[in-house]
Amino acid sequence: MSIHQRRERERAERHQLIIRTARELAEAEGWDAVTTRRLAERIEYSQPVLYSHFAGKTEIVAAVAVEGFAELAAALRAVVAEADGPAAAFAAAAREYLAFGLANPALYDAMFTLATGLPFGRPDAPAPLKEAFAALAGAFAQVAGEGDPDVFTEVGWASLHGLVTLERGGRLRPDLAEARVELLVRRLLG
Repeated sequence: MSIHQRRERERAERHQLIIRTARELAEAEGWDAVTTRRLAERIEYSQPVLYSHFAGKTEIVAAVAVEGFAELAAALRAVVAEADGPAAAFAAAAREYLAFGLANPALYDAMFTLATGLPFGRPDAPAPLKEAFAALAGAFAQVAGEGDPDVFTEVGWASLHGLVTLERGGRLRPDLAEARVELLVRRLLG
């Protein structure tokens, strides 16, 4: 391996270390705890080294979000592939989305609520964003009926996002969680 190749590998590993550490810190203490100073201390590099990878916190949050979209896409594809028919795939995708959002609060915030500058719904969006939407849309489009499948997916997605946000905020009764999912699935299936 050449010196150049070794340096590139080390840089890529350091880049990934920053992302992983930011995510771990955010999940443990919230995004307010994620500062360049704390990240630099945790990864044992200077702040200038951190800034050689990311211009600031917004770029770090965006990198975490992109990884989250890749994870969400993989999780959705897995449950849809196991489902028996379109209605079951739709229900499985809805449940997986909710479980993902509830299990990964800081990651979910990076993906959907914090400022990242990521271009959603545009041709220049990073591939993981497109893949996550495609995985959701794939399950939803099969049951969309005669309407526009993208609109159906966005309405379903908005409903799921609302459920995640309200449940995480303690605004919904925990004992009705499964009944909410069942109702949402039944209503969207028409």
